[in-house]
Amino acid sequence: MRIRRTLFATLAVPGALLAQPRLDRTEESIRREIGKDREAQISYLERLVNIPSGTLNVTGVRDVGRVIGATLDSMGFQSRWVDVPEGMKRAGHLVSTHLGNPGSPRMLLIGHLDTVFEGPNQRFERVDTIGKGAGSSDMKGGDVIIVYALKALHATGALRNMNVTVVMTGDEEYPGDPLGEARAALIDVAKQSDLALAFEGGSRTTATIGRRSASGWTLRVTGQQGHSSGVFRSGYGAIYETARILDEFRRELASEENLTYNPGTIVGGSDVSYDTLTQRGASAGKTNIIAPITWVQGDLRAMNESQIERAQAKMKEIVARNLRGTTAQITFSEGYPPMAVTAGGEKLLSFYSDVSAALGYGVLTASDPARRGAGDLSFVAPFIDGVEGLGALGNGAHSPTESVSLPALTMQTERAALMLYRLSKQKADAVRRSPKM
Repeated sequence: MRIRRTLFATLAVPGALLAQPRLDRTEESIRREIGKDREAQISYLERLVNIPSGTLNVTGVRDVGRVIGATLDSMGFQSRWVDVPEGMKRAGHLVSTHLGNPGSPRMLLIGHLDTVFEGPNQRFERVDTIGKGAGSSDMKGGDVIIVYALKALHATGALRNMNVTVVMTGDEEYPGDPLGEARAALIDVAKQSDLALAFEGGSRTTATIGRRSASGWTLRVTGQQGHSSGVFRSGYGAIYETARILDEFRRELASEENLTYNPGTIVGGSDVSYDTLTQRGASAGKTNIIAPITWVQGDLRAMNESQIERAQAKMKEIVARNLRGTTAQITFSEGYPPMAVTAGGEKLLSFYSDVSAALGYGVLTASDPARRGAGDLSFVAPFIDGVEGLGALGNGAHSPTESVSLPALTMQTERAALMLYRLSKQKADAVRRSPKM
């Protein structure tokens, strides 16, 4: 996807974001502070990574939140912990607010405290220019970029007049249900903000202003149990029916651009148990028994609501074409909404690109929405414009081999700090979405 790059260089453009080609004295000071704190930032990342905080580890997630909240409070923020209903079995969220000049834009910074993997084998390890460990890039790396960008702004006095709210969710990797309640705190802050900057995985050359939705589906298939010698005559069994359904998903929905539908887990046999909360299952059976039951869980990603509706209708149609002796049912769960590209998002991307160029890191373009996973920025997109991809550069996210580029932390922290500083000097109506949108 190519995004038209617009230059916002004169006051004649209504609501323009005013570009600045070079660094001023304050910006040079901000940059020096970030460079001076490089090793401290890496040590802070190590401290966070070494706190296991998988989404369902409520204690660990809160511990990470306490560390970050205390750091933000030392800079004049006021932090609070927002609990979610106990039945969600999630930790809740950190919300930290800094109030400055009433006329300055209200900026929302988004991160998250939880990780996919955790455990004793996922502690931080530094190997030359690489840091390894659970959440090192996704997204404790992004969290420390937020913290140290704000530290540099605080040290130079630039933070004083800024209106900044940091929201770090505790269940981004595996959100609680219902999602409306799980994201209520984030949405509430978005409604009181003018723009959002999100710190999921970063890039040297791109940022994100559009992304797909992410929702879930569960397929339950049953078949007539019997001796394997009777398969095909008495019925095909649950496993063959499941294979048919998944293959027809693959073949018949393939023409939809930017649509994906991934089966993530599958369990089948004569005796099956499956926990939808932990996404873990167990099965037992014999090779001479026609399998009577299968469970599949997957995700569905699309660019807009109409594409979601078309995909769901087609999947239901395919599921209903049962092989002999089988039945199947598919259900869909709510998820992350799609994030449409807006004119305001394009302006913010152009502004961020100008910041990057002024720092000597080159211009930025919009990333392909199909190449990004879901993120919390999607929940605020109906209310305010935003940019995603301001976070750490790394590899192996969501895997035991996750790593982060340590030198790139400096680049991303400089970009973030100067983005915040320059935005804070804009008029709020230059960054606020038009009521007509």
